[in-house]
Amino acid sequence: MTVRTRVAPSPTGDPHVGTAYIALFNLAFARQHGGQFILRIEDTDQARSTPESEQAIMDSMRWLGLEWDEGPDVGGEHGPYRQSERRDVYLEHVQKLLDSGHAFKCYRTAAELDALRLTRQEQGSLMALKPSDLLLPADEVARREAAGEPYVVRMKVPEEGVCVVNDMLRGAIELDWAQVDAQILLKSDGMPTYHLANVVDDHLMKITHVIRGEEWINSAPKHKLLYEYFGWDMPHLCHMPLLRNPDKSKLSKRKNPTSILFYDRMGYMPEALLNYLGRMGWSMPDEREKFTRDDMFAHFDIKRVSLGGPVFDVEKLRWLNSLWVRELDAETFAQRFAAWGLRPQNILSIIPHVQPRIETFSDVVPLAGHFLSGLTPLTAASFEHKAYDEERLLTVLQFGLWQLEEIRHWNKEDIEARLFAMARLLDIKVRDFLFPFFIAIAGTSATISVLDSMALLGPDMSRARLRHAIDVLGGVGKKKAKKMEKDYQQLSAAIAAELSAAAES
Repeated sequence: MTVRTRVAPSPTGDPHVGTAYIALFNLAFARQHGGQFILRIEDTDQARSTPESEQAIMDSMRWLGLEWDEGPDVGGEHGPYRQSERRDVYLEHVQKLLDSGHAFKCYRTAAELDALRLTRQEQGSLMALKPSDLLLPADEVARREAAGEPYVVRMKVPEEGVCVVNDMLRGAIELDWAQVDAQILLKSDGMPTYHLANVVDDHLMKITHVIRGEEWINSAPKHKLLYEYFGWDMPHLCHMPLLRNPDKSKLSKRKNPTSILFYDRMGYMPEALLNYLGRMGWSMPDEREKFTRDDMFAHFDIKRVSLGGPVFDVEKLRWLNSLWVRELDAETFAQRFAAWGLRPQNILSIIPHVQPRIETFSDVVPLAGHFLSGLTPLTAASFEHKAYDEERLLTVLQFGLWQLEEIRHWNKEDIEARLFAMARLLDIKVRDFLFPFFIAIAGTSATISVLDSMALLGPDMSRARLRHAIDVLGGVGKKKAKKMEKDYQQLSAAIAAELSAAAES
């Protein structure tokens, strides 16, 4: 048997360090056994998936040294490797489940589902919705079908009993069927959910070992049942511990930079970041902290993974990166620094904004130095402005950050449209409105357009600098955040209406 592992990220945002973490362990396991590693793009969420995000995933993984044997860009005998290109495959397998009676068309409306869940809550029942709850009388199904009403396809699941799932790290895990819902397999738009596509693709791509995050443990019974329904052997499962923030909560961008691109922009060495991810819940036999990718592959043993939640500590990463940087000889350091800071594509994109504003080359760094720095050095005093008190300043920056997090295609036009609409709705002059964004992004207002700066810096660094600015100003506590979110929903809806109206005109 040839060992085959995979990583299957969704191209719906910045490439996440958690994706790289799972990819690394899948690649290490495959290389340890002389096997193959596959990249599959899970882009069934057509509303949020973007080509830019897919390319960023591939670029960031290659930057880290994570290379795949089969994938959307390199091909392979088991393609296509984008789920959006495999729709006919999923429809064929859904029909098999319908024909065998292991799945059913569910015509329940959203209102009916809400009512069923409310009844469950009132009864104090923790049981998930089952086929017996969801199935309608045959004549009603026929009526809705004849009327062309939308439906989803759901799988049939047991209403009681225990499902035993074997895990490479945890052994036998018992999960109560009462907590497993009649999972949707095919959405009303004809696209599969993760659960169906994941099982079908893993089988057809001959995946032998599924190494994924522990958040998927509760879904394992559904996947095991689907393998049984199709009459297929299930791959070996290994659920890795989740990366954690220093406070032990699940790693999230609200508390820690999670974009791989952020660490590239910050000037971390890819070898150091990969080294750090390799230490997340695993250790070398000799316990040394600094090791190369190939060192890890040579000594890798999945049994050495600890189930304790590994803490992703940026300060620890900075320390480890310093070891890598300081071991470079002067010539290599110069080459690596130039490759990072003076990338032709970056320099060429900055020049048109800088050149008309300077008189000598020495004017460049004061004007554009923020393109070559990490998080901007700031103090609360940096934000002093006649138009703002402390509360309004935090509100504008937080609302602005949330608006920027909603952008799917990062460009100056979208940034400007959202921020300018926000300024109008908050009744703040655009010049005054943009001031705190200038400070957060560049540390000064005496520079090129902040909209251009954000477009050039990219979403990962721009958002990280805004989060940093909010933290410098004291941050937004849970109580304040809850009130802000309520106010923001109204503002966001108004902005969305403005943008929609502008797009139609």
